[in-house]
Amino acid sequence: MDLANSRTSPRLGGRQSLVIRWRLEELLRSDLLVLVLVLGLGPVRYFLKPGGGLQCMNKDCHFCADHSVSSDMEYSDPKRKTHFVSKVLVGATLTAMCIMMLNHCPVSSVKSKFSCHEPGVMHVLVTGGAGYIGSHAALRLLEDSYRVTIVDNLSRGNIGAIKVLQGLFPEPGRLQFILADLGDAKAVNQIFSENAFDAVMHFAAVAYVGESMLEPLRYYHNITLNTLVVLEAMAAHGVKTLIYSSTCATYGQPEKMPITEETPQVPINPYGKAKKMAEDMILDFSKRSNMAVMILRYFNVIGSDPEGRLGEAPKPELREHGRISGACFDAALGIISELKVKGADYETMDGTCIRDYIDVTDLVDAHVKALEKAEVNKVGVYNVGTGKGRSVKEFVDACKQATGVDIKVEYLSRRPGDYAEVYSDPSKIVRDLNWTAQHTDLEQSIRIAWRWQQLHRDGYAPPLAMAF
Repeated sequence: MDLANSRTSPRLGGRQSLVIRWRLEELLRSDLLVLVLVLGLGPVRYFLKPGGGLQCMNKDCHFCADHSVSSDMEYSDPKRKTHFVSKVLVGATLTAMCIMMLNHCPVSSVKSKFSCHEPGVMHVLVTGGAGYIGSHAALRLLEDSYRVTIVDNLSRGNIGAIKVLQGLFPEPGRLQFILADLGDAKAVNQIFSENAFDAVMHFAAVAYVGESMLEPLRYYHNITLNTLVVLEAMAAHGVKTLIYSSTCATYGQPEKMPITEETPQVPINPYGKAKKMAEDMILDFSKRSNMAVMILRYFNVIGSDPEGRLGEAPKPELREHGRISGACFDAALGIISELKVKGADYETMDGTCIRDYIDVTDLVDAHVKALEKAEVNKVGVYNVGTGKGRSVKEFVDACKQATGVDIKVEYLSRRPGDYAEVYSDPSKIVRDLNWTAQHTDLEQSIRIAWRWQQLHRDGYAPPLAMAF
């Protein structure tokens, strides 16, 4: 029998981290509590009420008014009352002793599938798995029969995406979700100690260029420091494979296009700088260990699950920092009155930025191929893109066609930290991992994402999200 429970674990600085998972151990503890109370009170006569307290099961009971036990009850026999109180004290004492023993000696006879390595089954930790890209990656891994643990603090992710995945893969040992902050080193170490991970896909990160210019320290802490916490936990618990989600923002504004993996990394905003620092830590650590490392630098992600199970649902307060696709959809849905394009005076063919738009389905395919090809003592660094640059104006025109809405556009001044032109040369990943972007029809990718947005105007809020 499975039981959904929650518990708290200590965090640095007095914070609390809520860990949610399916645990038989908690069920055993609750049942044992009832058992101890029964032993203390005599024959099987009481059970724990849902609201608390004890409920009497004996209709002829002379002790309990209305067949319940409370501290202000009157008893017909003082001697029986004294005898009853003594039994309650014995039961409470036994209960406390039993709970203390369980806390110090966890039940070892019943092991979670997530805590054991199983031949033929790879257990992957997906950080940020409740987010847009992470949830799509978790879906693909589950479809490919991987065992998946998602860790997310839900600051940017959606519990609705987790519910969709749990509904699709309810079988024991397939998927578990842990609500925790990667900045909490003690909580992360506990997660690694309680689970037998074979690999880590590290997606968790704040990821808006504009926001990083306003809150740089937040980005260095969330991206760089949290990656260090993950690396330390991997080292402490012998997890050797890492697939790292990086970004083309580490290149900054290159002098030549397209971008190859040898293009100098000169980031021009805190988001790109924080990601490059994280990459440097990973590369330095890999030189002193026998890790298998894959770093994927991808470009502008669009689209959603072709079957309509998952989509992109940013928090309302983050819409102004979000992707151009989200802004286009908001304008098409009437959530905002017009689409604001920042920057129309770049030295490009139409004055707007040039970007390489990669469909999320292709992106997660690249992650899975990287996981399959990862080798001990080797590091792979790959650009993940289509190799074709398209302007923001082209994207907006495609969005108008896909949605059927004549979106009103207002052109504003440039956004700080942006670059004029960025697109990839994906030849290395094509050669090494046999990966090629398949979903390169811009309008079609937008149309698929638009379909999900129409059905989920409030993101994953019920009831529409549960229809899939």
